[in-house]
Amino acid sequence: MLFTIYFFEFNSLKFELPKFIQIILLPFIVSGIAIIIISVFQLNKNLSPFPSPKENSELITSGLFSRIRHPIYSGILLFAFSFALFQNSGFKILISFFLLILFSFKTGYEEKQLNIRFPEYKNYKSKTGRFFPKIKF
Repeated sequence: MLFTIYFFEFNSLKFELPKFIQIILLPFIVSGIAIIIISVFQLNKNLSPFPSPKENSELITSGLFSRIRHPIYSGILLFAFSFALFQNSGFKILISFFLLILFSFKTGYEEKQLNIRFPEYKNYKSKTGRFFPKIKF
């Protein structure tokens, strides 16, 4: 439902960013789409619309998943926030924050299921970021 609402617009929440910022946002928009597509291909037969892992699934820890536990959500969030700014849309930014909250709750549930299904998930989780790579100092 949030995805559908995202594509509506309310002019009362519009603002203006300089054109050069909008141009800077274009690679972020494209990167978000690319991350989604690459993640879907990397999950391959393990992809499921449900938050519980498939019966015969395996834990994917390579590719984008070697750095981020939920790269599809990462790509969606990167796209949603970048496109919202590109469109100068306060409404889309608001919906993007709701998506972030939704994904935070959803991944919490998913990770409980993954912990049950894959004993090695706890170690994997400690080494990777939820939506963005962990910064190591």
